[in-house]
Amino acid sequence: MSEKSADDGRRVVVTGLGAVSSLGLGARDLLSGIRAGRSGIGPIEQFDGAGFERTRAGEVRGFRPESHLTGTDPERWGRSGQFAAAAARMAVADAAADPAALSAGRTASCFGTTNGESQVLERLTAQWVAGGLSAVDPELAARADAGRIAQAVSAELDLGGEAVTVGTACAASNYAIGYGYDLIRTGEADAALCGGADASNRATHAGFHRLGALAEDVPRPFDEDRDGIVTAEGGAALLLEPLDAALARGARIYAEVLGYGMTCDARHMTNPDASSIAECIRRAHRNAGIKPGDVDYICAHGTGTRANDSTETAAVREVFTDRVPPISSIKSMLGHTMGAAAGFGALVCCAALAEGFLPPSATLRRLDPALGPDLDCVPGQARSARPRVAQNHGFAFGGNNAITIFGEFRA
Repeated sequence: MSEKSADDGRRVVVTGLGAVSSLGLGARDLLSGIRAGRSGIGPIEQFDGAGFERTRAGEVRGFRPESHLTGTDPERWGRSGQFAAAAARMAVADAAADPAALSAGRTASCFGTTNGESQVLERLTAQWVAGGLSAVDPELAARADAGRIAQAVSAELDLGGEAVTVGTACAASNYAIGYGYDLIRTGEADAALCGGADASNRATHAGFHRLGALAEDVPRPFDEDRDGIVTAEGGAALLLEPLDAALARGARIYAEVLGYGMTCDARHMTNPDASSIAECIRRAHRNAGIKPGDVDYICAHGTGTRANDSTETAAVREVFTDRVPPISSIKSMLGHTMGAAAGFGALVCCAALAEGFLPPSATLRRLDPALGPDLDCVPGQARSARPRVAQNHGFAFGGNNAITIFGEFRA
């Protein structure tokens, strides 16, 4: 592994993980489900699924925001903001960090999203259609701004640093993590809570339904019989700190953020481009100071559509040539959580490095031979291993690609 120079700024580590997911509330519940290969997908409950041929989603069950948000009124925020704030509060608790110290310092909030406060917008639309503009509830309208997702985190934890919501869809959490990493590395922030959040909504489900991209049952990334995604929701948060500060307070360190890469090819609205993804991987490796042979695990974007899985695999083969590391998709269990997807991937990568396992492609039955017989997609359940470097993929419509690289922490 090549080394970064001292001029590259402060080292940045991950010390806290928080999750609001279909597999449970809290990072430990999420990780327990991931390691067991358990599915969080079930019948749609967040909206009326009547009229859809595909009526399953990865929804968060039993989430009561008042049980998790103690620093702000949950009613001020939409469901996406509540997810983000709850996950961030969990990450701070998991890190055993002092909330007062985070509040007093320059702690940033960087979160990604695809649909913003989608449920709020749907309710506002229904009011407008039913009764005209005068029927729109102004208090509800005040919750509609997507930028309030990061603001909800800042309000919940009384943070004084930047509050940035990134709207680059399904790659957005990786954009947010990269931004938070740069803020800390350059000394512009003392810490950062980074991740993503999105709530289930009828419009997104209808859009993927219209594209013919919804799976009949569950998503089966890399499978010969894969037939699409399952829409999902949730919030993921990571607490990033400078290494010296984490060591000074005796923090548990899950992983080190080594770097990231981004590309935006804009060649097609929905179809991914293999050459652009390959370039994104190369940029991430250069930024992290690593070579392809250093990567021990890839957390794939892995949606379970034929276009994504074949294109993503082709891009990986272009960079890794004859040695493709194990590659799996946690969307096989969570469904596609949109703007939170790469955040969940980052969280699971950090845990895999710290705890010694490879996350599974839980629903894989028969590997698509067109992807190559040597592809190791970790079928079924997690596998014990000691990965040292994990690569986390996030790709979005419009050719927005972002990849984060995490390394096993070594002093």
